[in-house]
Amino acid sequence: MLRVLLVEDQPIVRQGLKVILEQDENIAVTHQAENGREAIEILEKHLIDFIMMDVRMPEMNGIEATRRIKQHWPNIKILILTTFNDDEYALNALKEGANGFLLKTSEPRKLIEAVHSCMNGGLTIHDEVAAKVMPRLLQSSNKPQIDIVFTPREIAITKLIGEGKTNKEIAATLFLSIGTVKNHLTAILQKTKLRDRTQLAIYAVKHDIGN
Repeated sequence: MLRVLLVEDQPIVRQGLKVILEQDENIAVTHQAENGREAIEILEKHLIDFIMMDVRMPEMNGIEATRRIKQHWPNIKILILTTFNDDEYALNALKEGANGFLLKTSEPRKLIEAVHSCMNGGLTIHDEVAAKVMPRLLQSSNKPQIDIVFTPREIAITKLIGEGKTNKEIAATLFLSIGTVKNHLTAILQKTKLRDRTQLAIYAVKHDIGN
């Protein structure tokens, strides 16, 4: 059962999201918070697997909360959900380690799919936002070392990550266990000196890995 924390300053919106997410029997909204500060206080006392968080909130916004949470609990997945189709919000959220960025206009099933995608290592970005953000991410990302030697398996995995595949999808494509994929991913991140999967996906596209 996935333990979800909803971070949203409007109670009606929180309740609506809870109803939508708990249509999936594997998801339980165990905690709710009105802002980033409250979210961090909850994380200090309770185990959480996934956070769905708004951007604009009083006391501590979603971008700052994402930064602090990823520093202390890097394994918690964070999906930013907002009414604002603003590429600056998305750009900053992804740079701080968010695992996805969706608009509140998304269909309910898309929200549930996004939760599972993020938990499986995928990167979910609303189509309208991705069209504006991905080119900027590619332009602004620092160019890593280009003399890195990858094994054929690492090249294959990096290529699939660049295509937005989850660990489960990569494992099925390459006939590997999910654990083996995770081990390779750890090794690739160490080689490239990249922080996370999002940066690796950008790296794969930018350097045309596997093509």
